[in-house]
Amino acid sequence: MIQDMARKNYSEEFRRQAVDLYESTPGATVRGIAGDLGVVRGTLRAWLEAYGTGKETAADGTLARSPLQVKVATAAREPRDGETPEQKVARLEARVRELEVETTKLVTEREILQKAAKHFAGQTRW
Repeated sequence: MIQDMARKNYSEEFRRQAVDLYESTPGATVRGIAGDLGVVRGTLRAWLEAYGTGKETAADGTLARSPLQVKVATAAREPRDGETPEQKVARLEARVRELEVETTKLVTEREILQKAAKHFAGQTRW
């Protein structure tokens, strides 16, 4: 008898945290992170494509290019028509502030997610 597998819906926040956990954990593998979080590897790969930066943390702690192909948004890098240098500076400064806030949020979320992953990994007894 084939069992019906319930399709799980994960929040965007959870998906982004999972991607951040993969990218920031030294020597992480898709298999390992997916297993720790209880998600299917293909699901985590899809999240990496959607939300990832294309970077990963190597086992020695250095940043490396992820072997997974990642689509990177280019809209923030494209020049705007008719934009003065002052407007460009103001736009980019505002973007920097947004990214700093997002980075602070992601660091906090990553710490929470790492603690949760360690907690749940410690409960696994196969």
